[in-house]
Parts: sequence; C-alpha cells; structure tokens
Amino acid sequence: MRLPSDLAGKAFVALTVTAALGGCSMFRGDSADLAMVDSAQMARVANGPSADYPMVLGDAFVVDGQEFVPVDTASYDAVGYAGVEAEGGQGITISHKTLPLPSYVEVTELDSGRTILARVERRGPMTTKRLVALSPGAQAALGVSEGAPVRVRRVNPPEADRAELRAGRSASQRMDTPKSLLGVLQRKLPAGGAATMLAQGPTRTMPTPVPEQAQVAPQPAPKANGSGLFVEERKANTAYPLGGQSRTGVAPVTPAVRTAAAPVRAPAEAATAPAPATGGEFVIQAAAFSSKANADRAASRIGGFVTKAGEVYRVRTGPYATRGQAEAALAKVREAGYSDARVFSAG
Repeated sequence: MRLPSDLAGKAFVALTVTAALGGCSMFRGDSADLAMVDSAQMARVANGPSADYPMVLGDAFVVDGQEFVPVDTASYDAVGYAGVEAEGGQGITISHKTLPLPSYVEVTELDSGRTILARVERRGPMTTKRLVALSPGAQAALGVSEGAPVRVRRVNPPEADRAELRAGRSASQRMDTPKSLLGVLQRKLPAGGAATMLAQGPTRTMPTPVPEQAQVAPQPAPKANGSGLFVEERKANTAYPLGGQSRTGVAPVTPAVRTAAAPVRAPAEAATAPAPATGGEFVIQAAAFSSKANADRAASRIGGFVTKAGEVYRVRTGPYATRGQAEAALAKVREAGYSDARVFSAG
C-alpha cells in the first residue's frame, strides 16, 4: 500500500521542479527581451539628430607646407582628386581638411557623373594632392579608385538621409550629374590638388603671418544707410587634429561711406552680451560654445544673448512674437555666417 503513495509523492515533486524551471526560463526570456529593447532605444538616442552637434572645427594645421584653417563654410564647392583610406569601414564617410565635423557633402565622380551623399567625419587627407579621402564604403558606393577626379559640394540633406548615414547605411540615391556640367567641371580640374568653385575657407602657404586675434573678411561696398554683412569663423569645443594657435573668429565690420583710400575699421566689441528681451514665443539659436567668452563674443555680434545648458553656452536672439518674425530674423542670422541656426520655442 505504501508503494503507490511513494510514487505519487515523487510525481508531485517532479511536476513542481519542472514548473519552477519553466518559470525561471520565462523570466530569463523576459529579461533578455527587455535588455534588447533598452539597447535599441539607447542606439536610437545615440544616433539621433543630436549626434550632429556640436560641429567641431579645430585649430589650423599644416600639410606639405600649406596651412589649412577649418571653417564653417555653407557654400563650399570644389573639384580635385579623391584618395582612399581604411578608416570609416562600410559607412559612407569621408575625410576633409576644413569642413566642420560632422557635415554633409555630395561627392560626384567627374568621369561617370555618379553622385553620392556622404558624411564628413575625419580630418584629412594629409596630402595636398588629394581633396578628400573616401572610406571603403564610400569608395564602393561611388565606384572609383585612388586618384579619381571628383567634385565635393556641401549640402544640407533632410534628417532621413542624415539618419541613414549616421547608422552606417547609404542615403537616398542622387541623380547623376549631366554630361554638359561634367565638361565644365573637368575643365576646372587642376593638374594636382584642388580648385575652388566658390568661396572657400581660408588657406595660406607658410610662412604667411597669422593675425593674433582675428581676420577681417573682404567687405561688400557700403550701402547708403551704412548697413552691411559680417562673417564669423566659429570655434568649436575641441581642437583637432593639431594643437596650435587658437582663432576666436572674425570681428564684425560696420562699413561707413568711404572717402578716397579710407579704411573700414572694426568697432570695439561689447564687454558683455546683451540681456535677452522679454515676451514672445520664439527664439533663434545661432550656435553653441563650450567657452562663455566665445559665446559672449558671438552674441554681441548678432545682438543676441547667452544661456547656459549643462556645459554648453547657447547663443540666441529674440524672443519673437510670431513664427513669421522669427523666420525673417533666422534668414539674417544665417546670412551672418550661422548656417545651422534654428527656430525654437522660447523657454
């Protein structure tokens, strides 16, 4: 009579252990699923639009006896020759000597007209014989070899394309450049190095002296009302690739009606940035700096103010009562050299 009872007890114990093990397995599966979700969310945040800011410029550096000064040039357009490098892996990225890191360009192969969108992520190439250096992924996408003639034009692509490039994938396909335009571009190609199609960031051959604090850009003829434009070279929060003398930017110039041989002089900078105005729902953020002194200097040049967010000092203008007023002011801020300025809600 005791044998059946013993068998029943053992069966009960076996069922209990099996259920417990099944429950542990279920919880382990749930934990793994949650971990995968958290990792995916973290990857999306790290690869979001904030990954494009702040843009790094860095100090000037010398290649083959020529000095290159990184500068935020919105209208960059040049032709030259492409090198190939091992860095960048399969991502569609390039190296460039002066464009901000990161920024975005269209690269066109001047024999076939094939065009790709690429992300500028590194300084280089460290030779004056090459305009850019392509990652293996960019080389494959463009279908070129070392020394191919190319055009490099800075663009402002939509966020969807930016996100694809940040994730290491190709952006949407670009149209091929027409043969008629290719002929014009090919005639602009130098025997070696690069040729600028439009205004480019300053490059100098050593040992041209460099001003201690600022360089004044060429100014347009003055208007009757005494107004004019100014250009600022923005200094980012890190120096790459070489240390050296710091450049704080280009001083604003207020042109006056000239007499014969009368020079245009830059006014003294304000000691402190003006305080923000009150009222209005919109503001414009022109730039962000790691240095408060640089932020104050930029704010004084555009009539803005400085706010601190963590370790970053934001340069803003406004506030503006309507979106239309903010958009009108945004155009002027961008004309002043802040191509990445944006409209935000005040607060």
